[in-house]
Amino acid sequence: MNMEQPKIPQATAKRLPLYYRFIQNLHASGKKRVSSAELSEAVKVDSATIRRDFSYFGALGKKGYGYNVEYLLSFFRRTLSQDELTKVALFGVGNLGTAFLHYNNFTKNNSAKIMMAFDIDPNKIGKEVGGVPIYHLDDVAQKLTSDVTIAILTVPATRAQELVDKLVDIGIQGILNFTPARLTVPEHIRVHHIDLAIELQSLIYFMKNYPE
Repeated sequence: MNMEQPKIPQATAKRLPLYYRFIQNLHASGKKRVSSAELSEAVKVDSATIRRDFSYFGALGKKGYGYNVEYLLSFFRRTLSQDELTKVALFGVGNLGTAFLHYNNFTKNNSAKIMMAFDIDPNKIGKEVGGVPIYHLDDVAQKLTSDVTIAILTVPATRAQELVDKLVDIGIQGILNFTPARLTVPEHIRVHHIDLAIELQSLIYFMKNYPE
């Protein structure tokens, strides 16, 4: 995602894929225009926030008319670089990693795809899962091509930082971290942490303390 022009808040940037998914569905259903209220109801973000998010990009809609679905679709596809293939490498072919390889279709137009996977299990090395070849982790420097820019980590937490240090040296630019480890990386490397245990605990807490 190219967020350099314009520079927008990170919270807004994180909502853009959500908007894009809904707009894709609207376009597929043949809808020509949509209001911020309709968007709000669908994506569960209040209308004022949606209008503010959109305002960072100029006049995306017209007062009293709403937003042109075809235009929004084109805008978000361009903004989110959906016409470019982003190549991904997966590290750790356990249960979660295997699930990722079987569901190697992150977006409707395949703009992100896992190209290769790495593990240390000799029973997995040299095989394919979901059409993705699995290599030994020791061979990452030889097998990881320069056009692979994102790494998904589903390795044990104790191995995560050592692996990330190696990936940074090789040239990985972004990391989706599914391990509990909090990684130390240079400022130019983008890391998104997804801790399923913490998310589940948070959900339970909110269910008990903030009932609808």
